[in-house]
Amino acid sequence: MNYMEELGQKAKQASYAAASAGTVLKNQALHAISEALVQNTQKIIQANQTDMENAVRNNMTPAMQDRLKLDEKRIQAIANAVLKVVALDDPVGEEVRGWLRPNGLRIRQVRVPMGVIGIIFESRPNVTVDAAVLCLKAGNAVILRGGKEAINSNLCLVQVMQDALASVGLPKELVQLVEKTDRETAADMMKLNGYLDVLIPRGGAGLIQAVVKQATVPVIETGAGNCHVYIDESAEPDMAVSIADNAKTQRPSVCNAIETLLIHKNIAEKILPEIKKAFDKHEVIIHGCEITGKILGDCVIPVTEEDYFKEYGNYEIAVRIVDSVEEAVSHIQKYSTSHSEAIVTQNMQNAEYFLNHVNSAAVYVNASTRFTDGEEFGFGAEIGISTQKLHARGPMGLLALTTTQYRITGNGQIRG
Repeated sequence: MNYMEELGQKAKQASYAAASAGTVLKNQALHAISEALVQNTQKIIQANQTDMENAVRNNMTPAMQDRLKLDEKRIQAIANAVLKVVALDDPVGEEVRGWLRPNGLRIRQVRVPMGVIGIIFESRPNVTVDAAVLCLKAGNAVILRGGKEAINSNLCLVQVMQDALASVGLPKELVQLVEKTDRETAADMMKLNGYLDVLIPRGGAGLIQAVVKQATVPVIETGAGNCHVYIDESAEPDMAVSIADNAKTQRPSVCNAIETLLIHKNIAEKILPEIKKAFDKHEVIIHGCEITGKILGDCVIPVTEEDYFKEYGNYEIAVRIVDSVEEAVSHIQKYSTSHSEAIVTQNMQNAEYFLNHVNSAAVYVNASTRFTDGEEFGFGAEIGISTQKLHARGPMGLLALTTTQYRITGNGQIRG
């Protein structure tokens, strides 16, 4: 039995305790985790500081360092997010539907836990807590594998959570961390059949595709975020500038930040300089088409087709001028990762066209793509944002971490 199988066996055994734990006990555990995070703030920051020092030595980009960093404010925010999960309705045991058959059989479809969930993710230690508490509230055990860049932070966070679980009488193995960060261990996790009920990757396109292609366990594909904003010719200029700026610069390292800006040719000369002024406050690098270059000048790097496919994850963006909403949609259909797209327009016919033809998990009219988030959608913390169509799509909260079971009650019926 290898290292991952040992973790899998412990998680499977612990999952039975999670599945049978009632809402009161699960919420007690979540309260204990939230309190423990606050009480151990300095210990967590100290562990995170080691990761931050390593990040500087390894020349990690500023945007990625921002994803990695923990301070008192962020730890308090993580603890508060745990309490929001406490306040959410427990989906386990919910009757989705029920009916009575002519033969007297009563059939009910009821929500039940998945069992053991695996999460592979990069950089962001807040995911360690978000994933653990959502899995717990939905009655599951979880095996977490973060990137080596956050190993010290994750070790500390998981230890804090395990101690909190034990304090309320639940097995600490409900939350486990893969402490080995080598590729062989990751490959073993992807093939943990018999132990993992589902594997969820969170991170860049490379990680997600590696998991999708190599895993033999079921996978929920979460989204690399090549997201777009299209500014239609009827867009209200101040709104368009505000949305484009927010979607790119408010937090450029996250998956719901935009990577390409599409602008209708009839509004481009008026609005592009204003957008550049907003971008200049963050020193955003612009890769633009020929018309973009003519409007903005030498500051524009000529765009390549590869740029349109790219998830920059920093203060960098591709810009293309288009002739119509149809051309904008065609561009998105070709280059998008089906995560989040937005149109800024006062033409509701164009808005409807955009909504009906853009096949992404979240599609916005006159709002920033930055709202594609479990908490912003009212789900509490999220496990990830699914860009696939089976089982779960978009921000995944508690419901996405359950499945259903048919429960049939009879009084001696047999099938003839």
